[in-house]
Amino acid sequence: MEEKNELSFSERNYGTQILGIIRSDCAHNEIKAQLQEYHENDIASIFEELTSEEREKLLQILGSEIMSEIVSFLDNAGNYLSEIDADDAAEIIEQMDADDAVEALEDLDEQTRNEIFDLIENPEVREDIEMIVSYDDDEFGSRMSTNFIAVKRTQTIKETMKALVREAAENDNVYTIFVVNDDGSFYGVIDLKDLIVARSNVELETLICNTFPFVYDKDIISENIERLRGYSESMIPVISSDNKALLGVITSTDITELIDEERGDDYAKLAAMTAEQEPDEPLFTSMKKRVPWLIALLFMGLIVSTVVSVFESVVAALPMIVSFQSLILGMAGNVGTQSLAVTVRALGDKANNNFKMQIFTILKEIRVALLNGCVLGAISFLIISGYLFVFASYGATFVFAAAGCVGLAMCFAMAISGLTGAAIPICLYRFGVDPAVASGPLITTINDLVAVISYYGLAWALLLKL
Repeated sequence: MEEKNELSFSERNYGTQILGIIRSDCAHNEIKAQLQEYHENDIASIFEELTSEEREKLLQILGSEIMSEIVSFLDNAGNYLSEIDADDAAEIIEQMDADDAVEALEDLDEQTRNEIFDLIENPEVREDIEMIVSYDDDEFGSRMSTNFIAVKRTQTIKETMKALVREAAENDNVYTIFVVNDDGSFYGVIDLKDLIVARSNVELETLICNTFPFVYDKDIISENIERLRGYSESMIPVISSDNKALLGVITSTDITELIDEERGDDYAKLAAMTAEQEPDEPLFTSMKKRVPWLIALLFMGLIVSTVVSVFESVVAALPMIVSFQSLILGMAGNVGTQSLAVTVRALGDKANNNFKMQIFTILKEIRVALLNGCVLGAISFLIISGYLFVFASYGATFVFAAAGCVGLAMCFAMAISGLTGAAIPICLYRFGVDPAVASGPLITTINDLVAVISYYGLAWALLLKL
């Protein structure tokens, strides 16, 4: 029997086929019919491989409505909009969802952006774009879509179905239907399935869910996005801060993108960067994202060096102990970074994030770090003792004292690192600061300071004084 040749999702790539269709000599209507078999995202993925003439040809073939859907999937829509006629660009923007249109316009320089915006003829589109732009980037209003269907609470089932059919041509987010009062304020939602199966003599009120989750337009994204993800709804309504109007919706796609952005920002902060780095961003932009934290860490590193200089007499008397300094500092930094990662992740779980759980997290991280420190300290004691007996000419008392100094310092430094790795982000969180600011390099530098004091302090007490 002949085996069926199936490709996995990751192996499917229609780029070559799409390029062949666009570059063929077929009639325009035939090319359009063939391209409509492919998803807009697949067509957008080959835009960089097309020449400007081929992109112009594609616009002529597909028209502004289909092209607007493709442009929504472009990583940098501004590059394309800036190369075509301003009238064509305005027509494409006019066909896009308001949130996608705003994102595309933001990729343009101010002069081109204003020129295209002035050419938009539809007053509703202009109003939606201006409304979204008016919000700060960290507010839900800046990311909401105006692509939704709303019906009046006082309508009948039959009237609601007619409104749905009428508006579906302009708003394709039809699976959740929003219900508003006569004054336009949000009242609840209706599931499309419930509306379809309902009999015409049923009261619309019986289909409405009044406890549906929502966010306010000025709510901060980072403080609420994890909570929204837990609902797993296709759309979440965005309400005006005065509860007087339903302004827009946050779609499941928006939620996914926002979570990715939040995680990207967190990863950037954990790596001691002021913002996430883009692959194609200019060199100096990447540099500016890193320099501020590096300068701060430079001064903290100088403090560590100053502390080491305080123990200069210990180093002069026992130069051998410098050999094991990097071992103590490295393990302390590793433990601190582990505790930091666990704690930041725990703080992101709003459902289980309270003062009691935060204290529990700190105590647990201390216990875990202390036990691991005891294990690794014991291993270090055995290995360093054997090493000094074989390769050095010290007496047994000094060998065991030196190895014990390293083992105890490692145990103590790792326990303190567990404490700082958990306590610092929690303290920042309690003061309303993003816990990811407690970056890996920051925690590592702090732990270096603790480890240096612990190690050289024990060396001074055990090896010199005793």
